[in-house]
Amino acid sequence: MDVMDSLCLSSTDYALLHERKKDYHFEYTECDSSGSRWRVAIPNSAVDCSGLPDPVRGKECTFSCASGEYLEMKNQVCSKCGEGTYSLGSGIKFDEWDELPAGFSNIATFMDTVVGPSDSRPDGCNNSSWIPRGNYIESNRDDCTVSLIYAVHLKKSGYVFFEYQYVDNNIFFEFFIQNDQCQEMDTTADKWVKLTDNGEWGSHSVMLKSGTNILYWRTTGILMGSKAVKPVLVKNITIEGVAYTSECFPCKPGTFSNKPGSFICQVCPRNTYSEKGAKECIKCDEDSQFSEEGSSECTERPPCTTKDYFQIHTPCDEEGKTQIMYKWIEPKICREDLTDAIRLPPSGEKKDCPPCNPGFYNNGSSSCHPCPPGTFSDGTKECRPCPAGTEPALGFEYKWWNVLPGNMKTSCFNVGNSKCDGMNGWEVAGDHIQSGAGGSDNDYLILNLHIPGFKPPTSVTGAMGTELGRITFVFETLCSADCVLYFMVDINRKSTNVVESWGGTKEKQAYTHIIFKNATFTFTWAFQRTNQGQDNRRFVNDLVKIYSVTATNAVDGVASSCRACALGSEQSGSSCVPCPPGHYIEKETNQCKECPPDTYLSIHQVYGKEACVPCGPGSRSTQDHSVCYSDCFFYHEKENQSLRYDFSTLSSVGSLMNGPSFTSKGTKYFHFFNISLCGHEGKKMALCTNNITDFTVKEMVAGSDDYTNLVGAFVCQSTIIPSESKGFRAALSSQSIILADTFLGVTVETTLQNINIKEDMFPVSPSQIPDVHFFYKSSTTTTSCINGRSTAVKMRCNPTKPGAGVISVPSKCPAGTCDGCTFYFLWESAEACPLCTEHDFHEIEGACKRGFQETLYVWNEPKWCIKGISLPEKKLSTCETVDFWLKVGAGVGAFTAVLLVALTCYFWKKNQKLEYKYSKLVMTTNSKECELPAADSCAIMEGEDNEEEVVYSNKQSLLRKLKSLATKEKEDHFESVQLKSSRSPNI
Repeated sequence: MDVMDSLCLSSTDYALLHERKKDYHFEYTECDSSGSRWRVAIPNSAVDCSGLPDPVRGKECTFSCASGEYLEMKNQVCSKCGEGTYSLGSGIKFDEWDELPAGFSNIATFMDTVVGPSDSRPDGCNNSSWIPRGNYIESNRDDCTVSLIYAVHLKKSGYVFFEYQYVDNNIFFEFFIQNDQCQEMDTTADKWVKLTDNGEWGSHSVMLKSGTNILYWRTTGILMGSKAVKPVLVKNITIEGVAYTSECFPCKPGTFSNKPGSFICQVCPRNTYSEKGAKECIKCDEDSQFSEEGSSECTERPPCTTKDYFQIHTPCDEEGKTQIMYKWIEPKICREDLTDAIRLPPSGEKKDCPPCNPGFYNNGSSSCHPCPPGTFSDGTKECRPCPAGTEPALGFEYKWWNVLPGNMKTSCFNVGNSKCDGMNGWEVAGDHIQSGAGGSDNDYLILNLHIPGFKPPTSVTGAMGTELGRITFVFETLCSADCVLYFMVDINRKSTNVVESWGGTKEKQAYTHIIFKNATFTFTWAFQRTNQGQDNRRFVNDLVKIYSVTATNAVDGVASSCRACALGSEQSGSSCVPCPPGHYIEKETNQCKECPPDTYLSIHQVYGKEACVPCGPGSRSTQDHSVCYSDCFFYHEKENQSLRYDFSTLSSVGSLMNGPSFTSKGTKYFHFFNISLCGHEGKKMALCTNNITDFTVKEMVAGSDDYTNLVGAFVCQSTIIPSESKGFRAALSSQSIILADTFLGVTVETTLQNINIKEDMFPVSPSQIPDVHFFYKSSTTTTSCINGRSTAVKMRCNPTKPGAGVISVPSKCPAGTCDGCTFYFLWESAEACPLCTEHDFHEIEGACKRGFQETLYVWNEPKWCIKGISLPEKKLSTCETVDFWLKVGAGVGAFTAVLLVALTCYFWKKNQKLEYKYSKLVMTTNSKECELPAADSCAIMEGEDNEEEVVYSNKQSLLRKLKSLATKEKEDHFESVQLKSSRSPNI
């Protein structure tokens, strides 16, 4: 049977406390339906007796005694508690934690239903538990889930109350109640316990119903690195509503009760002690022993060492000298009269006083005073008024530590004892202030700086969300153990939150925190040498030194210099006037002038046009020139083609759940990113939360403007623990950080302001459409990111991923970053494609039908555009059909053929006539030759050959005849006829 089920079925009635006699004791029976019960005698164990008293009707079930009283069962009357004891009447209280009280139990589990790799499967949770620490009980420090359980049966409704300390949001702390059926009761609908400030105890109370109530204090650590979590501490658990108590409780050791009817025991003072049930405290031997408040014994005083004293600097005297003084750490617990003890070094050595801090002056007295309003000083000279046209640059700059400044205080606190109460946690040391000795090694040494508000210079009107001021400090830590320095911020005295922490030895360095809100601030530095339970001073030489603290634009600050300011048009008295938002001070006239378009006004420099800083590529400035932002529209020229992008559909917050990852013990977690691509005119829309439980982000925002667990940014990250991972009712969110709160620009280039997207970071795009890159940065620096974090988002056109598309991180950097400082994201969506233009479609002409022709327009494939222009409507135009032209062609062809045949016949006949006429002409010529003077003989004599032949011209081809006819009009054509004559060549 499961341990939890076993507990539910065998829950003990812890309210029935019985009175014991020698042989028997009295108890009440269970209440019946009418609310009545009987008192009966029960033999004690191992006792055989007879003649027990008869049962009698008992008190009503809801009866209870007053505080300081108990119910005497024999007579059933309430009696006062004696000295050395106390009673809550109808309640019980657990304030001793030297061991786990009776009735309490520990259950350590690891409820992953989907466990990570086999080598990360948890095997050490059996050793995890809540640990008693004397005055309180401490939770586990690992990432196991450990429950502290107590079951109580109430006869009437009541409540449970306890004090706790819960300072680390890397551990989840929940308190809830179940009934005897292991069903969670609705009285703990809000079971998540709120964080407390470092060193402070909070309180928590929940109403209880009558019947069985099983109380759970459950913690789960989330270890994302090597840094251990700070445990939850619980003390003074009080339960009201039990029907009665039949005996009083003895006072615990270290406390006493010196009068009857006490409902609480008093704590023994210092150098006294008491045992359990004491009526008074016993003094220690003051010469050889000591004790702290609430001690159960006296301790022998050890010999004095160098760890038992410290040095201070006295205020400057009239000669400008300070004395080095040595003092024992109070309370002094060591002895000087032992052989190996050391003596306190002699005091009184004089040294020159350091100068006053900037903004203060020495008027001949032994102390420094702030400069009057309208004046300034560097700390070495008298205060002087600012020249005309300038104003004091108000703030604080503490770099000399002869005395603690008036707006700073120091204290010491320990959660488990009061050794250091009243001690100074920090000591001034000339050029620095350092942590003091404290009472024990696990003390919190506290240093506070109070500033009532921040405001920009007179000439600057700050816009919402712009920087109002900043605090910068220079420090170093020297540690041999697991020391930690915490820097915390409290706004309007509501809650103190850790901004940054440094563990171990750190070299001298500076840290800056930026202020965006005009409110009352308390800055706290808390130093703890070790978080382990230590009541001694082994690491007293581990310390932190702060060399300087600078706060700008403080409301009640002093001035170390003057800065130019704007003057009114009527320069009456040369008084400074505020410039409207987005205006700088012109150097020539000291008048306000608006910054040019697409520039923003620097908060650190408002003098001269150079105070207007140009916005990054693809961005524009707000109307008040406070920040630059993207309107989600981008234009790019590529190969004589204009590409226009509209990312407005993606301007709402995009999310990415990356993982899962596993801790060393197998806890599954995810990295959750929210990206506000463009924001809303500079307003950061991405929200990340810590400790998400049963409420929504909307409810948190509506509930408080100062909800410290909510961060807004362009890009933010949270660590999500899924509900099934730890058996929680809902997924949990922690470690929310801002990755980007400032927009830098948008461009197709892969580099902007030292942010470089390497080519092998993401797969190559399959299209020729260029990717568009959005660049951001964070103004907050950390120990690992001294220049702050930066983010690059690559927008890629992908028509196959409509709507919000898909966001991914580089495969080589599964957490989105390879160095923890620069984050990369790939956002693929059809909405990241450029707007369609006339270059993205082509036309197709249809066939001519019945005198009409259609022209259609279709997109180029693949389509790499979206929205923009629409496809033109199909076009219908008139045309001639193909049958008509075929008929015309056939007719023209036939006519041409007939004409050619006719011409051929005509010219052939004409050629025949010409030949005939020519033959006649030749014959006529020959006949005339015969009529010449008589020859020897004109006839052919017998035996003679006819040697005279008439030779006609060779016949021409038809083509040559046509050619001759074509050219006869241009020139005369003659045909030569060769005649052979029989005449003698002599003729």
